[in-house]
Amino acid sequence: MAGILGRKLGMTSVFDESRRNIACTLVEAGPCFVTQVKTKETDGYEAVQLAFDEKKEKNTTKPMVGHFRKAGIKPMRLVREFKLNPAEYKPGQEIRLENVFDVGDFVDVVGYTKGRGFAGVVKRHNFAGVGGQTHGQHNRLRHPGSMGACSFPSRVFKGKRLAGRYGNERVTIQNLRVIQIIPEKNVLVLSGAVPGPNGGYLIINK
Repeated sequence: MAGILGRKLGMTSVFDESRRNIACTLVEAGPCFVTQVKTKETDGYEAVQLAFDEKKEKNTTKPMVGHFRKAGIKPMRLVREFKLNPAEYKPGQEIRLENVFDVGDFVDVVGYTKGRGFAGVVKRHNFAGVGGQTHGQHNRLRHPGSMGACSFPSRVFKGKRLAGRYGNERVTIQNLRVIQIIPEKNVLVLSGAVPGPNGGYLIINK
């Protein structure tokens, strides 16, 4: 499974061969650097660790500074593992966008959705609210309303859709087509939308 790390830049639209307007997402994908090659003999499993987005050494913990120095690269912000053949990679190797994807490929994109904080049932679950302003209703338009519990079971069942933390969840969007590759700017143009805000980190798997 080939893959690369990237950052969401924003959305735009392009015209395809049949002059259809397609909504697309621009992703800054790579360059990534191999920080560690894991094998069954040393780690118990096979994987390749990639890093993306350079940062200052003063903002990096001492253990991670040593980890990056061992690979011969500068400190990076995002480090993730991919199930790749370790025999084909070595620490410090640069992985570029054009070496991983081709136009027409279908990819899966992993990201974190925008965090909405503590949200009520209307925003979080699309409840209608109590509704109406007659019959003495006051300050209850966006409340959940009756829970349905009486003397039995005298409680609210776990898992009921109520107010709570909304967003900031890991989400995978599958089968997005690679519309265009701009290697000189490390930009990948994908059909459709990907999770997260502009500037959010992404994992793109082939």
